[in-house]
Amino acid sequence: MKIGVPKEVLEGETRVALVPSAISALTRNKHTVHIETGAGVMASFSDREYQDAGATIVSDAVELYRAGEVILKLNPPQMHPQTGKHETLLMNEGAAYLGYLAPFSNMDTIRHLVERRITSFAMEFVPRITRAQSMDALSSMATVAGYKAVLIAAHHLGKFFPLLMTAAGTVPPAIVLVLGAGVAGLQAIATARRLGAKVEAFDPRPAVKEQVKSLGATFIDMEVTEQVETTSGYAKEQSEEFLRKEREVIAARLPKADVVICTAQVFGKRAPVLITKEMVSLLHPGSVIVDLAAEAGGNCELTVPHLTAQVNGVSIVGAVNVASALPVHASQMYAKNITNLFLNNFPKESAVPNFEDEITRGSCITHNGAVMNESIKSALAQNTEAKHV
Repeated sequence: MKIGVPKEVLEGETRVALVPSAISALTRNKHTVHIETGAGVMASFSDREYQDAGATIVSDAVELYRAGEVILKLNPPQMHPQTGKHETLLMNEGAAYLGYLAPFSNMDTIRHLVERRITSFAMEFVPRITRAQSMDALSSMATVAGYKAVLIAAHHLGKFFPLLMTAAGTVPPAIVLVLGAGVAGLQAIATARRLGAKVEAFDPRPAVKEQVKSLGATFIDMEVTEQVETTSGYAKEQSEEFLRKEREVIAARLPKADVVICTAQVFGKRAPVLITKEMVSLLHPGSVIVDLAAEAGGNCELTVPHLTAQVNGVSIVGAVNVASALPVHASQMYAKNITNLFLNNFPKESAVPNFEDEITRGSCITHNGAVMNESIKSALAQNTEAKHV
């Protein structure tokens, strides 16, 4: 199959969907790879490196999409600034797409994919099963974000992170509070500990307590009265009463915290508000909140995506697309994930997806002019109905 990798057009994006070292896994299986000129430059991968790895460099986006039977991307399809067309309209009718889709917030894109009979696979819908771990881009990018979030906090904090014994006196370690102990949260804990901070972590799931403690952090307990996790392993949306209890537990820790790293998200939903505007006043001036849930509404009520707000001396960082700040390794990890998903979904040089496979079925969003995922099909119907009211 002819695989096309376009240059990402999202403003501020530096990553690329495929890196030179991943190309051999595709060409070994008789696929050809076409890369748009400059697609990897922001991630430090030159056109020459792609050529040396066996890819063909294509001069512009229109030609790239025309050549591709399968398009590998990172960000969901959107308006292409140079061509003035939506990226789904640049794809060949009946082609295949692999990449993020964020379907619940991109219903028009889903409609375009259906109309053009494009078979699409969403990276965020890869099932959370053992066999799919090497395809789990959500975890890969969360690892990058968790690491970078601590570095962002250290940049804004006017203190050292580690305990220092100096001739000028003893400098106590910074106190870091991490909200959410998923992949991003655990990486944030590990990074803050490496920098020498004293770390506390809060998560309503008792099952993560041992993971938190194994990284040298203190786990903040609370009584759990609801189911907090879906069968797929994602955090579950909680009742307002449960969130109120969570906020009480968190509020008790804020007066001593120098840094708060927010990582709590609910798949396909608005992020839970764990820090209200009143709670921000409990933090001392000079402290920092880095909100990795900013794009999903924010765990802090005062978070503004893309901006660093100052509220009573507290810096609130609305962190968005954090993984693009480390494009080399983020691209390498993502390329491994998407290559493995492609080879799983199109096995043995086949141009037909293997829908007998659980991963293929689970990650497929549209196929042959229809929406395949039931939750998205329902959301699309509701969205269409709302448009006609």
